[in-house]
Amino acid sequence: MVKVNADDSAADRTSGQDRRAQLVDAAVEHVAAHGIGGLSLRGLGAAIGVSHRMLIHYFGSKEQLFVEIVRESERRQRDLLSRLRLEPGLAPADAARRLWRELTDPRLAGQERLFFEICGHALQGRPEAAPFLEGLVEDWLEPLVAADVAAGADPAVARNRARVGLATVRGLLLDLLATGDREGVDAALEEFLRLYYGEE
Repeated sequence: MVKVNADDSAADRTSGQDRRAQLVDAAVEHVAAHGIGGLSLRGLGAAIGVSHRMLIHYFGSKEQLFVEIVRESERRQRDLLSRLRLEPGLAPADAARRLWRELTDPRLAGQERLFFEICGHALQGRPEAAPFLEGLVEDWLEPLVAADVAAGADPAVARNRARVGLATVRGLLLDLLATGDREGVDAALEEFLRLYYGEE
């Protein structure tokens, strides 16, 4: 029997986690640049320089990899929101507008379509996608509530407002993907921001 040193085992796990994160990063970049139409594990692997078997080793299936791509995309969007909130002199409504422009960049349309596709699979109970529902709302509420509370809002009110804001933005993203009516959707967002932030 071969004994594995505990330190070596921990190092292997860390190395594996790092490699997995690198693969997710590369996959996110590829999907952002090329979309997901007809994308296979074999094609994705070739595009990012690994075998499809390596992707299966780290993610188990194409759908599980897609879940990780969407999770990473969402994390990046939350990071952008956090950076915008900290930008000196940037009003909250203007931070929301800049985030909206990022979310609706035509280059990210493939990622947004994938988001809604994975949501649908998760809501149908598909086991590979079901973990996606974890944090789908809560991960966004935390930074949104914190920003509102920092601006003086009551925590309970801030939580309700954050939920409304998140639902509205996701609904408008779906509207944009379904209709392609950029002008109409942008106008709807402006009306929402006027109501949300009390802008005149």
